[in-house]
Amino acid sequence: QVQLVESGGGLVQAGGSLRLSCRDPWRTFSQYAMGWFRQAPGKEREFVSSISWSAGRTTYSDPAKGRFTISRDTAKNTMYLQMNNLRPEATAVYYCAGAIRSWHTDVPSTRNFETWGHGTQVTVSS
Repeated sequence: QVQLVESGGGLVQAGGSLRLSCRDPWRTFSQYAMGWFRQAPGKEREFVSSISWSAGRTTYSDPAKGRFTISRDTAKNTMYLQMNNLRPEATAVYYCAGAIRSWHTDVPSTRNFETWGHGTQVTVSS
């Protein structure tokens, strides 16, 4: 069941930046946290970053550390992913997701998230 709406993807040259947004326009989702995943062609969907909705606690995958920044605006029910110094290997479809319960691992998996968006394409050219 898709409830979230992503935007902000596009084509950028290596070294460039993009800012992704994700919102719950119907305000039907009461979340513990929201996160970003990505899926490159022929690969499994992988975790990028997450943020707890109340405390704003953030988690990043190793490739995202130092390059990506996740944030949220609780008043707008919107989450963001600022991606800087992008590399071609960041090319993928990026999905936002929402979780209603916390997880007990350092890094969450797709199984921890109940709601998803359709995804937005990010292409980084070399």
